[in-house]
Amino acid sequence: MKLPLTAAQARNLNPLQLAFIGDAVYNLYMRIISLGEGRGVRQMHLGTTRRVNAAAQAHALRLVMDMLNEEELELVRRGRNAHPRHGAPRSATSAQYSASTGFEALIGFHHLTGQTERLQALFEQVLRHQTAHEPPNPTPDAASLNGGASSSIVLKGKYVK
Repeated sequence: MKLPLTAAQARNLNPLQLAFIGDAVYNLYMRIISLGEGRGVRQMHLGTTRRVNAAAQAHALRLVMDMLNEEELELVRRGRNAHPRHGAPRSATSAQYSASTGFEALIGFHHLTGQTERLQALFEQVLRHQTAHEPPNPTPDAASLNGGASSSIVLKGKYVK
């Protein structure tokens, strides 16, 4: 699959496929945030899992809802209504799990279509509203995600191959 996809190509994907990619992108982004906090590996892992679990992603979706246009709202709805072949994790309600799947589908769509500025704006909105007990976090750029190596990731307004 050659990236970026057109919006039409990405819309033709199953919303769970979009969510699969969105989950990985969001997880990587939050790992970079944890890395920038200068903690040990265990604390980085705990901080990341706290930010990427279904309940946290459902909250992230609520934080960005006012920013979304009609196309994005439709992507979220499709993701939210998709039915995986497994139940919600014990740590989340089924409503939270559905909302997190909608959020992941949105992130996956923007990543696959190379909409880096939009993706960055959504991430920054989530980070701006983190709880008060968390320190401010720098926004990672694409080069910091892969040490300059060749890969496909979108952050800081750049699509890096």
